[in-house]
Amino acid sequence: MLNYLLRRFLYTIPIMLGVALLCFALVHITPGDPLISILPPDASAELQEQMRELYGFNQPLPEQFGRWLWRALHGDLGLSIATSRPVTTEVLTAVVNTLRLAVVATLIGFVLGSLFGFVAGYFRNSFMDRLCSLLSVLGVSVPHYWLGMMLVIIFSSQLMWLPATGAGPGGSGDWAWDWAHVQFMILPAITMSVIPMGIIARTVRALVAELLEQEFIIGLKAKGLSNWGIFCHVLKNAAPTALAVMGLQLGYLLGGSILIETVFSWPGTGFLLNQAIFQRDLPLLQGTILVLAVFFVLLNLLVDVVQTLLDPRIAR
Repeated sequence: MLNYLLRRFLYTIPIMLGVALLCFALVHITPGDPLISILPPDASAELQEQMRELYGFNQPLPEQFGRWLWRALHGDLGLSIATSRPVTTEVLTAVVNTLRLAVVATLIGFVLGSLFGFVAGYFRNSFMDRLCSLLSVLGVSVPHYWLGMMLVIIFSSQLMWLPATGAGPGGSGDWAWDWAHVQFMILPAITMSVIPMGIIARTVRALVAELLEQEFIIGLKAKGLSNWGIFCHVLKNAAPTALAVMGLQLGYLLGGSILIETVFSWPGTGFLLNQAIFQRDLPLLQGTILVLAVFFVLLNLLVDVVQTLLDPRIAR
């Protein structure tokens, strides 16, 4: 077990280096001047050169990458071009907001998706199976940004039950687990949970349907085991795969929430990425993508470890 975990950890090192290289390269091959947002239109050539030297844009790309990677390993992601604030501070604040929203959305999607999947798998080819399968297909198919706008129109504009945008009263960035703040999370969390719910439901449904046809289930029934006991065996065998899907969905939500956070003006990484793209803020863009990629890699490592603990066959 220890050798397996050590090997999985060592595999993440070249993956992270590759992610850092791709992140740097993809950001720098995009067209446009990153300093255009802060330099006046009539800026002199001397001022432009000074700004390029300040941010290191006058150096060759391999040297820029080496310096950026070395500073990133020490927790320094540079300064934002648009705000002149440390990128690390802005990214970590946004990551906390996105992680808070993504965890809640993933839990909602996991609970509902598992419920729909188990019901559909246990009652195959029945009305409940068709209904749960329809809900899961709709969850995967409906564009989440469109769903977010519909929820805002219904529950914010028409019924005025919940706030439409922001993460706290008065635009405050401070968070507290009380109703005044939680109500801002309800609509974006529901919107984000729809896709994980559909994916988990379809996965669990296929797993349960397959497990119920296995020979060991027939043997358990022949031994006279109760339905609850059989359910526990099915749950234990389906848990590793369902957990892996949940972990992947949490990783996707951390990096793929740009549209949802933009619709609801939620101050997370998606909203920050959107601002960095339009402002052509290369340090902020690179830092945000790198942090999200590292989170995704580490999350996959954590899922592999938990899967191994739940199912020792993986380590063997």
